[in-house]
Amino acid sequence: MDQYEKLEKIGEGTYGKVYKAREKNTGRLVALKKTRLEMEEEGVPSTALREVSLLQMLSESNHVVKLLCVEHVEEHNKPVLYLVFEFLSTDLKKWMDKTGKGPSNPLGKQVIKSFMYQLIKGVAHCHKHGVMHRDLKPQNLLVDDEVNGQSLLKIADLGLGRAFSIPIKSYTHEIVTLWYRAPEVLLGCTHYSPAVDMWSVACIFAELVRKQALFPGDSELQQLLHIFKLLGTPSEEVWPGVSRLKDWHEFPNWTAQDLHKVFPNLEPEGVDLMLAMFEFDPAKRVSAKDALKHPYFDNLDKERVDELESEVIRAREG
Repeated sequence: MDQYEKLEKIGEGTYGKVYKAREKNTGRLVALKKTRLEMEEEGVPSTALREVSLLQMLSESNHVVKLLCVEHVEEHNKPVLYLVFEFLSTDLKKWMDKTGKGPSNPLGKQVIKSFMYQLIKGVAHCHKHGVMHRDLKPQNLLVDDEVNGQSLLKIADLGLGRAFSIPIKSYTHEIVTLWYRAPEVLLGCTHYSPAVDMWSVACIFAELVRKQALFPGDSELQQLLHIFKLLGTPSEEVWPGVSRLKDWHEFPNWTAQDLHKVFPNLEPEGVDLMLAMFEFDPAKRVSAKDALKHPYFDNLDKERVDELESEVIRAREG
């Protein structure tokens, strides 16, 4: 670890501390994620190895934060694993706040579109490799400095992403931050799919458009009520099997509001895509791969977005 100079602590995650650091020989900034290791008889725990191999595989995408290398060191006679990631200057939550809080400071339509395309592209890459993130929220999306009016967005904190194999195993449902949590998880569904990430993506989409969270619930019940008041209370017709989910109750019967009126500044295609991601039935919810082909993105210069990463690197080195 002598080759890195720690500059400041930038966060503390479930797995340990995160530092901003400089690589001494190149001068480039990196993020060091220090993971505490509960050593097993055989050495490094399998969970850490699994996370590392997943991250290395996912790092091939321009829209997933790159894992540069892994350092295994002893500190105070204890083994520590440092994951060395590329450093991005801010997260989407801070970036949005910086551009002015609340609906009176809207983002440009093409900015929203570019961010959404990059986010869905990153999610599609994770899903293609059998990884659900399960905790997508603006704080877990990192944003880099602007190049020619566009910012690069990358998915971070895949620490909770687990490889899903078919059939999808039963997971504890205490994972996703409430505001971005899919209704099937809130209702106690134990077998869930990559569709949980697409619900979170829809919530982030709405937040980019409104500049405030769409469903800011502070309990699971309140979270469901927020969702049902806006999107209507789901029925067996809309979502077969919903009333048999563990935490289903008889909820007030709300009808869906017109999202075109809720999001007057969003193009009709954008509302259509949002509705496809807000499908109650996870089996009908649009996949990341299909969402990328949605007409909402037709007037986006996708090649330009795909070149953002190399532009950012050139700007840094220039």
